[in-house]
Amino acid sequence: MTPATVLDLPMSPQAALSRPRAFVELERVTHTYGRGERQVQALMETNLRIEEGDFIALVGPSGCGKSTILKLVTGLINASSGYVYVAGREVGAEPVRVGMAFQNPTLLPWLTLLENVMLPLKIVPPFRQEYRAKRKSEFRDRIEALLSQVGLAGFSNKYPWQLSGGMMQRASLCRALIHEPQLLMLDEPFGALDQFTREELWGVMQELWMTRKPTVLLVTHDLKEAAYLANRICVMQARPGRIIDDSAVPFPRPRTIVMSYYPDFTALTQRLREMIVHAQPAKEAAP
Repeated sequence: MTPATVLDLPMSPQAALSRPRAFVELERVTHTYGRGERQVQALMETNLRIEEGDFIALVGPSGCGKSTILKLVTGLINASSGYVYVAGREVGAEPVRVGMAFQNPTLLPWLTLLENVMLPLKIVPPFRQEYRAKRKSEFRDRIEALLSQVGLAGFSNKYPWQLSGGMMQRASLCRALIHEPQLLMLDEPFGALDQFTREELWGVMQELWMTRKPTVLLVTHDLKEAAYLANRICVMQARPGRIIDDSAVPFPRPRTIVMSYYPDFTALTQRLREMIVHAQPAKEAAP
């Protein structure tokens, strides 16, 4: 497989106007944290296009700007320079339904699984306008169906403290998807789980994406996870952060754990690892 290395080449105004905008696009974006002597450039000039329904993984060493890109796309922080577009307009200008899942499931312990997954329907338009009328009928049925899809049938009345870590993460994915997000942001959602549970949830996440097709941006340190789940993998280097490689994942879906032991799969993860090691500052490169 030939890597599609990203080059930040200038684009003429005519070419920029003629090219259709992607669902998510970073156009010559930089971000700097702090001021004065404490100023740190987290992201140098970066371009990234994500088409609607695509699944992109960001990989790289700590401090390379992966989470910064997630925050820029969701509008939690503003770009220091450049432009961030979501759904064809600058981020924040057009309401976009976003689902988020993190390494910590962050379920509310005093609510049942059903009530936790119900929360976005209570808050996010247009569902909140229908919440009182549908919470005990259509919305409840929708949640039960989604819980069943991820292997949690019969657990809707359980509390988070009654569930295993893997079960809570399944519920967290359900909560992130229940309001039919156009954009799903995953920040190390399986990083705290044991290897067996993690691989099981890769299969769950793949099925959810194949059946629902949200646009997904995944941040992960697990190269095997990136190759299993994503359509494209963007490799980043640190200090300052930037994308140094953007390559398609060639394996057909549905993917399986058995496939992850095939020579082509291991060759891909090894190439990614070598790229990340060589991109680190010399004093931090692995021996």
